[in-house]
Amino acid sequence: MSKKECFICHCQDSKSNPIYIKKGYFICQNCYSNKEIENIFMNNDIFDVQNEDSITNFNNISPKDLKAALDDYVIGQDNAKKLLSVAVYNHYKRISQKDILDDNDDVEIAKSNILLLGPTGSGKTLMAQTFARFLDVPIAISDATSLTQAGYVGEDVENIITRLYQAADCDINRTQKGIIFIDEIDKIARVSENRSITRDVSGEGVQQALLKIIEGSIVNISPQGGRKHPHQEFIQIDTQDILFICGGAFDGLSDIIKRRLGRNTLGFNSKKKEIDDKKNYLHLVDSSDLMNYGIIPELIGRLHIIATLDEINQDAMLNILLKPKNSLIKQYQKIFRLDNVELEFEEKALKLIAQKAIDRKTGARALRAIMEGLMVDLMFDIKDYVNSKLVVTSDFVEGKSAPMLIKKKNKKKII
Repeated sequence: MSKKECFICHCQDSKSNPIYIKKGYFICQNCYSNKEIENIFMNNDIFDVQNEDSITNFNNISPKDLKAALDDYVIGQDNAKKLLSVAVYNHYKRISQKDILDDNDDVEIAKSNILLLGPTGSGKTLMAQTFARFLDVPIAISDATSLTQAGYVGEDVENIITRLYQAADCDINRTQKGIIFIDEIDKIARVSENRSITRDVSGEGVQQALLKIIEGSIVNISPQGGRKHPHQEFIQIDTQDILFICGGAFDGLSDIIKRRLGRNTLGFNSKKKEIDDKKNYLHLVDSSDLMNYGIIPELIGRLHIIATLDEINQDAMLNILLKPKNSLIKQYQKIFRLDNVELEFEEKALKLIAQKAIDRKTGARALRAIMEGLMVDLMFDIKDYVNSKLVVTSDFVEGKSAPMLIKKKNKKKII
């Protein structure tokens, strides 16, 4: 993992002074918050910034830097983070090299869109949000469940381009070089194999409408979105250089893969393959499984990179509680510290919270619900614990007793 260092003051990345990327250069929060440095940084030509419309200079970063940014907030999922980092890096390298390619060079690098498969709460949306925080490129996160085929009640597919246009501060050039993350893509699967029964306006109809946008075409969008302003002028956006990342839980896809792998084969000596229910079969997915799920072949062909995420186990859930920069434990400790209350957790209590989250089967999102339930009474009485230390024990997590209240002068070793 490459070490991030501010190119102005050369300080290292830390919790108190994090490192960000601006215009392709590492810069710490302290330097960037300095108005004089910020003005020089945004206007000086030595930073290779040609104009305000230019995108991040990817000559100064590597895929390892992108993965390191994801590591700060997303626990585990190394294979998916590596694929996503390489795809984003190659995409913007492709864009940045367009202007300097030799005119006689007839090799054109094609765009590779991404499909993320994984159970709910495994970090698909968080990866897109982390890239939005880390990169100096506009990003829009849309939900496929609200989209319908044009002419029906609901959002038009073109609205996802409008959101990116608004995220780019209505800058057409930056919009055409942004990232669009379409969540819940599995919810627009084809309802029925028989297309003649009825129009699937929120399923196959949306998939058909997405084809040209994802592959690359000129799209007319309304700046304010929707059909509520019919008299506004349309803006043309070229989607050829927009990177599309689609994510979905694809609940039930593992069963389709199991049937494909475990079906009987012909012959006298043929044996049915044994299926391990504990194994993550999403890693073995292919295009035929996605078609059986209800995704049309034309859309599958435009999502070239398929990355799968693992279900979160207890160790990963424990790391999610502790390690990310914005982990729940750090957030609650900061909230209590504002009232001069020290909050600590026993290791056994943290493991119990992680196991409770796994039992809920909603991924890492279950952690916040559990923590809110545990902390609500403590936060309600927080003024009673001023100048004290609260220790959350396993008995408190199970509801058997109150948390340990320790005066600061008493020194007790807590894990």
